[in-house]
Amino acid sequence: MGIHSADSNEPSGSLPLPTPVTQAGRDGLEALLARPGRAVIALDFDGTLAPIVADPEAARAHPDAVPALVALAPKVAAVVVITGRPAEVAVRYGGFAGVPGLEHLVVLGHYGAERWDAVSGKVTAPPPDPGVEAVRAELPGLLERLGLSGDDGTWIEEKGHAVAVHTRRAADPQAAFDTLRAPLTDLASRHGLLLEPGRMVLELRPPGMDKGMALLDYVHETSAESVLYAGDDLGDLPAFSAVTRLRTEGTFGVLVCSSGPEDVPSLRERADVVVPGPQGVVRLLAAMAEAAVA
Repeated sequence: MGIHSADSNEPSGSLPLPTPVTQAGRDGLEALLARPGRAVIALDFDGTLAPIVADPEAARAHPDAVPALVALAPKVAAVVVITGRPAEVAVRYGGFAGVPGLEHLVVLGHYGAERWDAVSGKVTAPPPDPGVEAVRAELPGLLERLGLSGDDGTWIEEKGHAVAVHTRRAADPQAAFDTLRAPLTDLASRHGLLLEPGRMVLELRPPGMDKGMALLDYVHETSAESVLYAGDDLGDLPAFSAVTRLRTEGTFGVLVCSSGPEDVPSLRERADVVVPGPQGVVRLLAAMAEAAVA
């Protein structure tokens, strides 16, 4: 599968729209563009709207992301960003707050445990899970015993409702990742948490929090007729499964893989459309804004 070219009958000067490789994807895109007022556009943040960077705190949305969302958002029922980050962080790194045209944007942080609405500008969230607090206290000692203290480039990210260990800056990122996986799986299990692997990151979080559940709840809340979900990593697989489930319930769906140097084959293989990273996602959003029936 690759980047799918636009149909030859695109009007001159318009941005090309990809042709989904599955019939379900083609039906989903057709429904979305024909009746955008009944469509939900759901997007991951890191690797989808924002390029992957060595330091997650340096991540920022692609410079064309907000303009593309501003063009598309008024035409659709809803735009929602679903991320493992705290909602407030995603809003700040995305530059989403106070933007005309994004008055009804929603950001679901911590896999849906937190919710930021542009209407209120506030974040709502449940109290932290006690298991996360226990893991947070034990992690530094565990990393030290494994010889993976912060000096070697492995570091802990505090995420409020979750905690993550990054190995991207280690001398051998994959070796550090592999060394940590089993001990962190055991640590998560002892405290009633789940271990979520990603791109050189291992996140420990409470069960019942994933992008699939967050997406299902939001689509049902909006009574959408169609949904597009775009993601790039293992954490987006539950959202892909959610769209597949929604299709069986009569909701049209489009699955988009944001492809990059660290492709996730299982995500790419399930996608209806593959685009080249955040730049490709942004171009797709802009093309849909042009093509959507007013």
